[in-house]
Amino acid sequence: MAAAGWAVGTGAVEIPERFDPWAPLDPKAPPDWLTGFKLARARAEPARCLAALERTGMQYDLLPDRETGPGCGFQNAVRLRSAGVRLNPAAPSLSCPMALSFFMWETHALQPAAEQRFGQPVVAVEHLGSYACRNINRGEGAPPDAGRSASTNPAPQASRSRHATANALDIAGLTLADGRRITVLQGWPREAVADTAAADNPTALLLRDAHRGACRFFDGVLGPDYNAVHRDHFHLETGGYTMCR
Repeated sequence: MAAAGWAVGTGAVEIPERFDPWAPLDPKAPPDWLTGFKLARARAEPARCLAALERTGMQYDLLPDRETGPGCGFQNAVRLRSAGVRLNPAAPSLSCPMALSFFMWETHALQPAAEQRFGQPVVAVEHLGSYACRNINRGEGAPPDAGRSASTNPAPQASRSRHATANALDIAGLTLADGRRITVLQGWPREAVADTAAADNPTALLLRDAHRGACRFFDGVLGPDYNAVHRDHFHLETGGYTMCR
């Protein structure tokens, strides 16, 4: 083992990039057992993240770092102008880790699921927003402090949403190549025996696949089964607690 380590360390033996845990992340490469490690490493380092994002082929504008209020603002963020799919509304502001995770989810989870369930790709993704200086909406009947003035009525920073740092995106719907529109609100199975009810429903299966696939590429994923606040969208985030609900 020592000899092998020496050979690799000195370059005497070259390891293919896909088998080298220290090689840069290739976002377009089929996921393997090292993808999660490489993705986490890329997201943790701004320069490495931007280098990986450049390899995606997406079009984006770099955003200057901003602080918009207590616990609000973003660093190492981009305005996503063009992705593999059309985004509606267009040009969301996302942290580099979010933009990178979105590309990998769309490429390696969403599109394969759409081809499997419908035999065609997703051409557009509808979202409910990315960056917003607000607190977590806990579904307690009160608004998430979106309009609260940070200077006159500051909110506890501990309860800031990941949206407040451009580290979240809420996905509400999909449009297939034939024009068919699928929404989380109408397509997610609500029955108590949801998995059984969805067995022969390609719309429900696609949404289930999209939700499950997101858990591979984002740190946090919340869907309609989590609580009523998420009944109409998938909340995807990076940098927070690991969760898949």
